[in-house]
Amino acid sequence: MAVITLNPRSGKGTISKNIYGHFSEHLGRCIYQGLYVGEDSPIPNLRGIRKDAAEALRKIHVPVLRWPGGCFADEYHWRDGIGPRESRKRMVNTNWGGVVEDNSFGTHEFMDLCEQVGCDAYINANVGSGTVQEMAEWVEYMNSDGDSSVVLERRRNGRENAWGVKYWGIGNESWGCGGNMRPEYYADEFRRYQTFCRTYGQNRPFRIACGASDFNYTWTEVLMREAGRFMDGLSLHYYTVCGDTWEHKGSATDFSLEEYYKTLFKAARMDELIAGHDAIMNRYDPDKRVGLIVDEWGTWFDVEPGTNPGFLYQQNTMRDAMVAAVTLNIFNRHCDRVVMANLAQTVNVLQSVLLTEGDRLVLTPTYHVFDLFQAHQGAKEVACFVQADPAGTEKWCMSQISASASEKDGVLTVTAANLDAEKPAELCLTGFTATQSAARVLTGDIRAKNDFDASPLAVRPLETRLADGNVLLTLPRCSVAEITLS
Repeated sequence: MAVITLNPRSGKGTISKNIYGHFSEHLGRCIYQGLYVGEDSPIPNLRGIRKDAAEALRKIHVPVLRWPGGCFADEYHWRDGIGPRESRKRMVNTNWGGVVEDNSFGTHEFMDLCEQVGCDAYINANVGSGTVQEMAEWVEYMNSDGDSSVVLERRRNGRENAWGVKYWGIGNESWGCGGNMRPEYYADEFRRYQTFCRTYGQNRPFRIACGASDFNYTWTEVLMREAGRFMDGLSLHYYTVCGDTWEHKGSATDFSLEEYYKTLFKAARMDELIAGHDAIMNRYDPDKRVGLIVDEWGTWFDVEPGTNPGFLYQQNTMRDAMVAAVTLNIFNRHCDRVVMANLAQTVNVLQSVLLTEGDRLVLTPTYHVFDLFQAHQGAKEVACFVQADPAGTEKWCMSQISASASEKDGVLTVTAANLDAEKPAELCLTGFTATQSAARVLTGDIRAKNDFDASPLAVRPLETRLADGNVLLTLPRCSVAEITLS
């Protein structure tokens, strides 16, 4: 039997709601067709924003949405996306498929999307091909209620009051697609750019520096040493790739049991990764003032056969759901340093929570994990100790159970995943007193998915009865559970 021992008197603090954030880039069919169809589309929309997509994101209480990239951010010039749509500049999206970007979705449309979803905006400014002045005027355009020419321009474009955008990323992947910079050079650039990311009224920006990829601890060391005192957050990117090379990342749907365990083993390395970067940050920031922002994470497989390789479209199975559960549990347990995370990407790209095809939309298994975990948003993290058998293969071996816990308004929420693809887990929860308990469970074959025709609702959470009011639960193989105790 697996045992989760809870200690409600111990924890690392509050789990930021922003750990459950998402990422939307001008890439493939994420923005266009996925989130935005235009006002003249027969697909139901509100000012061009898909109603079904906005409603689905509202239901899981998406707290923050990152935009416009990604690699696209460092070739994006915000003025190209404001004013009358018919006169906006057309450009070629050189990063993603070489398609024409007509800029019909720009600043005003993105902020409208955020308002319809009910989430905060996280804007990534252009450092790679932009200028300090360009970024400074974008901040002013969005956050100032003064009487400057920039603000008057915003008002002419239909927005009277400032949006008050809090989260600002200063460049993206500056070690790679954002400029191929050395950490020392980028640290100086960040110091310069953030100086002009001004505060207007009460709108103080939360300035996020471009952090490392994966296990590049040298980048974190240099950034914290040279620029730590100027930043509020430091980003981190980590993708779970099943294949042995970036050219052959493995199929999203046709994979072996060995590849299933390999994927989860690599996803679980997020724990090691955060601990390593946190240890460096602690030397320069022992009070943990600077938050770690994991603003790109998720699975990355080969694109679906027959689709544009530059669009990064992949299906989503229970394997992806398990990766999401493992990763979100890790973020919860590191809530003293991780203050935001953004799954890549929201719709139709990589590990998306929504897939669209014309006027149809399906919720992926990953979407349902975010649903099961949403009670953690803004809750107090509760320490939990897991005792469980191993799962996996000799090479890709891990604990059978992944878990995290939190408390809010007198309710304890435990999210637990049985990573074993072959055996159920008898689960017992101890260390608390409760008179009521309930559970919802998401489960299915490791390759189970929701598609548009045969099975749009094949994978979804179901209520599960707990034995005689005690917290004894059988977790099916390959499953994720939300357990509530009060």
